[in-house]
Order: sequence, then structure tokens, then C-alpha cells
Amino acid sequence: MTYEKLVRDTRQLGDGVIVGQAGYEAKLEQNKQNYATQIVTSAAFIARFPTSQTAAQYVDALYASAQVTPTTTERNDAITAFDGGGTAGRVAALRKIADSQSLINAEFNPAFVLLEYHGYLRRNPTDLPDTSDGGYQFWLAKLNQFAGDFRKAEMAKGFLSSSEYRGRFGTP
Repeated sequence: MTYEKLVRDTRQLGDGVIVGQAGYEAKLEQNKQNYATQIVTSAAFIARFPTSQTAAQYVDALYASAQVTPTTTERNDAITAFDGGGTAGRVAALRKIADSQSLINAEFNPAFVLLEYHGYLRRNPTDLPDTSDGGYQFWLAKLNQFAGDFRKAEMAKGFLSSSEYRGRFGTP
């Protein structure tokens, strides 16, 4: 996910959501539903995951695309959520998969490192001054080395003390 897409999608998901205000949970849920619907009805998504797929084919293709092996329960829950299919079924199955612990476990560290770039440097890992994903891979390996403990990996410290961060945000 690019920095620009993250900012755009975050705005869409948070539109009208004020935590603590009455009804914010329902508004956030509606925004999530609208976002998922937008994804599954996009031409690119339909080309990759055709509407002619059965529930099992669709669910298996989504997990395969994410390179994640679900538990039997997760797979069955997503297939059940697909129900009769159509847009509503495809959205429900996609959301089950997105919320599955197997996917969360697989994507947590890579997403955390990506968000360090997005949050601290306001850029993608391969944007200048980088020309490859070497820095991203370094931090991902370091985070994995410390079993996901970003404190022990000194990730925030590393980003905050970088010359890029200090130069951009005016800290000595």
C-alpha cells in the first residue's frame, strides 16, 4: 500500500467518525462496509476474483493471494459468510478473511514496518532518498529478529534519529 493510498483510504474510513460521539461505532462499521463494497465491485478486483467463482474458490483464491494458510475454522467461516454470493456475500467473505487471525499474524510485522515509513517519513520505503526496499527489508528483519518487539528492535528510535527525519522536521 502506498503512502498516498493509505492517506486516501484512511480519510474514507474515518469520514464522519468521531470517537466518543454517539453512534460512532455504527458510522465506522458503515464506512468499512462501503469500503469493502467498493473494493469487491472494482473492475480490477473482479478481473482477479471473478464473480463466477464458488464460495470455496473465492475464499481459497483470496487466501492464496495473501499467501496465507487459514485455519479450517477461518476458511469455513469465510465460506459461510459468502452465503448466496453476490456483492454482499463477496464483501462478507472478504471481511472475514481480512479479520482472520491467520492474515493478521502474517501481515502484522510487514505492515508495522511500512507504517513506520508512512508515519515518520511520510513516504513509501522505495521513494527517494531510497532506490530499493533495502531499508524496509532491514527493519523487517530486525523486527522479526526481536519477535515483533519494536522497542527491542529500536524502530521508533531509528526513524526518529535518522538524518532524513531530523532534516525534514527540523530537529537537531
